[in-house]
Amino acid sequence: MLYYYLAALLIIGLDQLTKWLVVRNMYFGESIPIIDQVLYITSHRNTGAAWGILPGQMWFFYGITCLVIVFIIYYMQKHAKQNKWLGISLGLMLGGAVGNFIDRVFRQEVVDFVHVIIVNYHFPIFNVADSSLCIGVGLLFIQMLTEKKTKESE
Repeated sequence: MLYYYLAALLIIGLDQLTKWLVVRNMYFGESIPIIDQVLYITSHRNTGAAWGILPGQMWFFYGITCLVIVFIIYYMQKHAKQNKWLGISLGLMLGGAVGNFIDRVFRQEVVDFVHVIIVNYHFPIFNVADSSLCIGVGLLFIQMLTEKKTKESE
C-alpha cells in the first residue's frame, strides 16, 4: 500500500521539478525542438482544465480536485490492498491530481511544456501530471475490463 503513495510522491516531485525548470529557464511561449516537427519543450500556461476548458475557474478546480483527491485516497485505502494494478493506477492519478493542484494553488495556472505534433496536428501542450493522470485512468480502465472478463468467465 505504501508503494502506491510513494509512486504518487515520485510523480509529484518529477512534475514540480520539470515545471520549475521550465519556469526558471524559459520565457513564456519559448519552444525548444527535441525532434523537429514532432516533439518540443514549449513554455505554456493553462488557467483552465484539459485543453484549456473553463479558463480562470480556479475555485471550481480547487473544489473538484479536493473531492477527487479524497475519493482516490478513500478508494485506495479500501480496495487497492487486494489489487496491485488498481493501486498503481490510483497512485498515478493521485500524483497527477496533486501535481496540477499545487500549480493552481501557488501559480493560479498550470505550467505545461510537452508539445507534440502528430502529422500537422498540434496536440494540446501537457505536463508530467497530465501524463500521469492519463496513464492512471487508462490503467484503471484496463483493470476494470480485465476484472469484468475474469468475473464473467468464473
